[in-house]
Amino acid sequence: MQVDGLAIALRPRPMAEAADLGAQLVRNHARSVWRTFLPVYIVTVLLALCTVEIAGWLPSLLIFWLKPWFDRSLLFVHSRAVFGQETRWADLWQNRRAVWGGQLLRTLLWRRFSPWRSFTQAIDQLEGQRGSARRKRRTQLLRGRRGAATGMQMVFANVEMALDICLLSLLFWFAPEGSAKDLFGWLTQSDVPLQSLLTAGAYALVIGVLEPFYVAAGFAMYLNRRVELEAWDIEQEFRRGFR
Repeated sequence: MQVDGLAIALRPRPMAEAADLGAQLVRNHARSVWRTFLPVYIVTVLLALCTVEIAGWLPSLLIFWLKPWFDRSLLFVHSRAVFGQETRWADLWQNRRAVWGGQLLRTLLWRRFSPWRSFTQAIDQLEGQRGSARRKRRTQLLRGRRGAATGMQMVFANVEMALDICLLSLLFWFAPEGSAKDLFGWLTQSDVPLQSLLTAGAYALVIGVLEPFYVAAGFAMYLNRRVELEAWDIEQEFRRGFR
């Protein structure tokens, strides 16, 4: 890590403030995030929606299950953003094997339900740690910070659910008077393709908006933890002072 090349000022922060730094990172590099992430995301979601012919529940399940794979593209953008680098779709495509491959099965299987996924994602994707070295690094990062990492994930999970419910509730606003009960029954009990596409589309929209902030918050917390453990802030000051 070229600490002196980082475009953000390093200092030990409370974990909540570090997560907020991640949100600021997304806002400052929104153009890189959306123009790189959206092409991958939209194509994958459209393919997932096509599976409605197989089973009505399949599109939403695929979008949910592939979230760690979407997160890989986002972490690639965020890891360049902290060095002040803009990212284009061509940059992601040139690095597609490194970004989209590598420990993919583990990511989509037993690590899929990790309660601190975005906090430890950089260990696999950016550090390339494997086996015992990965476990040692993960334990080191989580020591004393397990609650903060889990709390951040719970906050995003609840916001995701709330936004999804809010989006679907818009249907009731525009429904004819007296039809709310029938509409609720159609949304919760019907198995027609339109109902499945509607719920999956609403869920995909929420994930598309929220996931960049979730990955950035976890990454910023990861950087903050490295500052705490390895005094990156002091190294950054020394390197810049002696240029």
